[in-house]
Amino acid sequence: MNNPRPRWLWCLSLICASLAACTTASLTPHRICSTPQARPWSLLGEIRWPHEQLFAGTPVGGLSSIDYDAGSRLYYLVSDDRVAHGPARFYTARIDYDASGLHQVRLHDARPLLSPAQAPYPSHRQPLPGIATPDAEALRVLPGGQSLIWSSEGDFARGFGPQLLQSGTDGRWQREWPLPPELRLPARKSEGPRSNLTLEGLALSQDGKTLWLAMEAALRQDGPLPTPGQAGGPVRITAYDMGTQQPRRQLAYQPDAMPADLWLQRGAINGISAVLADDAEHLLVLERSFAPPLRFGARIYRISTRADASSDTLGQSRLVPGSYRPADKELLLDLADAGLRSVDNLEGMSWGPLLPDGRRVLLLVSDNNFNPAEVTQFVALSEEHGRCGAGL
Repeated sequence: MNNPRPRWLWCLSLICASLAACTTASLTPHRICSTPQARPWSLLGEIRWPHEQLFAGTPVGGLSSIDYDAGSRLYYLVSDDRVAHGPARFYTARIDYDASGLHQVRLHDARPLLSPAQAPYPSHRQPLPGIATPDAEALRVLPGGQSLIWSSEGDFARGFGPQLLQSGTDGRWQREWPLPPELRLPARKSEGPRSNLTLEGLALSQDGKTLWLAMEAALRQDGPLPTPGQAGGPVRITAYDMGTQQPRRQLAYQPDAMPADLWLQRGAINGISAVLADDAEHLLVLERSFAPPLRFGARIYRISTRADASSDTLGQSRLVPGSYRPADKELLLDLADAGLRSVDNLEGMSWGPLLPDGRRVLLLVSDNNFNPAEVTQFVALSEEHGRCGAGL
């Protein structure tokens, strides 16, 4: 999502602009373990790009997702640029790391996402009838490596709701996937998704048979947004059958309350910014919080996707407390404890190739909102073989 803070806060946040001056950071390896059951994580490294980073003649920014395609050995990164700084687009990249650290992120190509007319999407300043200006937030490469599935948060001002779309890896539009009725733009403003808080996360199951689609925040009828000391309403995560491209079940996820010290911060939010398959029966959920003028937080949780682990909320127009069972969540990592110089607006999450010794690598990317006081941040974490214990 784009930060909801008003533009005047950008000026205030320029006091942090020095953060954007450094493209890499030399970091001491850090081991993190948030629960006794979780494996410890080591910080491989962090790379930062400044606001003025350019590629193919356009600013590099708004990176809202990351996904690795093993067939091409490329990473896919979607920008949520609403045709303001360049066309609606995604990038391909190569990322170099090993057990000694994260060494380089190199953009390989920039490709426009095309509308159903097989033309670049129009700007909101020069709209075309019947075509929404997209706000791309999540992207995954589909099995086979020839197609992409991506989400747009919608063009609410022009009457377009959120969309789940499929394109070729060349950017050409292929089809739109159906959304459950409760996730579509409703006739009444007291119900349905909130603008800029809609389809934020996508994950593919390990067997390629299930697609998980996560909202960022609760539907209006499901409850309020989180506030300091109050978790707010549940967030819906929908499972799609990849064969039929139809929703088949849904679970409810309870986001954290905002920190208590933010009680005076108007515009503070917390919600889901990315999801990722962990194994055959679990998802990782990245919760990202923001408070003006420039305070971000991010935590990674693990939830079960087993049908008996939570209620199926698909088709329920309203989630009333006590009428459903939310997914249990286990904290794996608070990024504030990861040894980073700072936590920026982290929105994308992907597994990368295993290290030579078999350890998994988790990659994160941040959306700089095209704000000179923010950075594009790449973070690499390696999962350790050992368990947390005394002395670690």
